[in-house]
Amino acid sequence: MRHAIPGGKALRRTIDCHESATPARPAPAIILTSGGLDSTTCLAIARAEGYSPLYSLAFDYGQRHRYELQAAERVARAFGITEHRVIRIDLRQFGKSALTDAIDVPKDRDESKMTAEIPVTYVPARNTIFLSYALAWAEVMDVRHAFIGVNSLDYSGYPDCRPAFIATFERWRTWRRR
Repeated sequence: MRHAIPGGKALRRTIDCHESATPARPAPAIILTSGGLDSTTCLAIARAEGYSPLYSLAFDYGQRHRYELQAAERVARAFGITEHRVIRIDLRQFGKSALTDAIDVPKDRDESKMTAEIPVTYVPARNTIFLSYALAWAEVMDVRHAFIGVNSLDYSGYPDCRPAFIATFERWRTWRRR
């Protein structure tokens, strides 16, 4: 399912894909939240489509900018999330990303360069790891719906924001059921 939002951005829902945009009765959902526009929009979409209760999952993965975690907490409170969890994992040990290593974050990049190669701000396998945690929590809580906000039209070269990645994960999640 794809939701278009102003500015040409698109959000993809993953982990459960079904025919109806609105659940027949209130169904719980887990929303991966970063405190940013895409995940906050996903949270608003989940609530507008009638998912309830809503749970949010954020990650302290060793990122240099701590304000994202504070924003995710504020968004969870503003939306009245039933439970907001912050998972601590250390992706700094892998390095090679300006978000987790001592590498400068590029400023004022040329638009053609943004999509020509994987940028230095890409954190290897980050969304795969986040979605795996969402699957684990969903299985424990018997939640069948989860949302991730990725910008699939303007993904800046991140492999784990591409529509093909989301489609692959949607297929992968089907065997996680007990």
